[in-house]
Amino acid sequence: MLEFQKKLSNFFYVILSMPATAMGFALSIQIAALSWLMRTKYGLDLHEIGFVWAAGPLAGIIGQPIIGLISDNVWFWKGRRRPFIIIGGALAALMLLALPNIDKIDSFFGVGNIIVVAVAVALTLDLAINISFNPTRAIIADVTSEGVARTKGYTWMQTISGTFGVLAYAVGATMGNYFLIYAGSILVLAFSIVPMFFVEESRELSSSSAADEVKSTATNWNQFLKLLFAHSFSWIGVQTMFVYMIGFVEQNLSPSGAEETGMILAISFLILNAVGAILPAFVLEPITEKIGRVRTHLISVAIMSLGYFGIVFFGHSVLNVYIFMAVAGIGWAAIVSLPFAVMSELVDKTRMGLFMGLFNLSVVLPQLFVSLVLGSFIESAVDKNLIFIISGVSLAVSALLWLIVKDNKKLKVSS
Repeated sequence: MLEFQKKLSNFFYVILSMPATAMGFALSIQIAALSWLMRTKYGLDLHEIGFVWAAGPLAGIIGQPIIGLISDNVWFWKGRRRPFIIIGGALAALMLLALPNIDKIDSFFGVGNIIVVAVAVALTLDLAINISFNPTRAIIADVTSEGVARTKGYTWMQTISGTFGVLAYAVGATMGNYFLIYAGSILVLAFSIVPMFFVEESRELSSSSAADEVKSTATNWNQFLKLLFAHSFSWIGVQTMFVYMIGFVEQNLSPSGAEETGMILAISFLILNAVGAILPAFVLEPITEKIGRVRTHLISVAIMSLGYFGIVFFGHSVLNVYIFMAVAGIGWAAIVSLPFAVMSELVDKTRMGLFMGLFNLSVVLPQLFVSLVLGSFIESAVDKNLIFIISGVSLAVSALLWLIVKDNKKLKVSS
């Protein structure tokens, strides 16, 4: 084990965060470019775009629990999580390269249906991301102790991942989505493979004391299920924005064409992720030590809801949309960091991969609902403000539901 891992230095947290950053970067590229490509290059309607996006949640429902369970119980290539991170990262990079070439793939195989090929590519991409995302998060719990060190691991994960997410949207806004896709595939490959040579996993996930062993093997199912329920409403609001915001932009901001539409979306998501990147390690983590993780998360999600409603009432200009996306970024910073820390201390540590997969159901089931149920509804709506009304209400409900989640593990400084 390298010295910086023994000391849990900040540099170690950066290295540990890189695989999750790779998957987050791949997801950012998908968010920035998939709806844009489907709409502007291939001419799909909003509800058809929803069908393409549905591939991801389907992959997550199946992929994450299975991969999590397997990674809990295998050991090869000197790791439990390492093999899946490397394989998933390589496959994700390859599928990113396929995104702008869906029409060529369609012609080559003679399918004759862009939607079918797009779903196949999106499904494979999301399956690759899901193969890796679960282990990239589980490995953080594997190599950190409960309390402050665990929270620090996940807040640093989001800070590093969020920073590169900002880079993704910045590149998309300034150099175009095609450059983003091709350059991003290289970064995803590198960040998935290289860090795995510097992080050592323990072959046995054992506790250091009898008291810790009792604590690590007990799963608080009551609180775990409450957390999933509360978290799922957050993702209904977030995913509705990610998938259908293009409809709001086209109707309310009157872009001159596809390029300007793509730029507005890229800058909006850039701002959201910029706030989401800065806050977790430098703002949210210190606050959690004073008022607790659940209360910090609840307040952040409520602020995100207010940001969405700000767009509904005042989003008549690009500048106003950008301002309220920054407000929404406060909630985004919490959603992609704090629930992992809370959840990881409610479950059996020796089955962390499985529980990460089950936890992911609170993300993918809402995504599936958004793609398959809300798509046609939003497509037929005259007023596309409905997109952010749904998002705002969902986040408000999530904030209320977090009132029933208990953060019953006291933060403690690791030795």
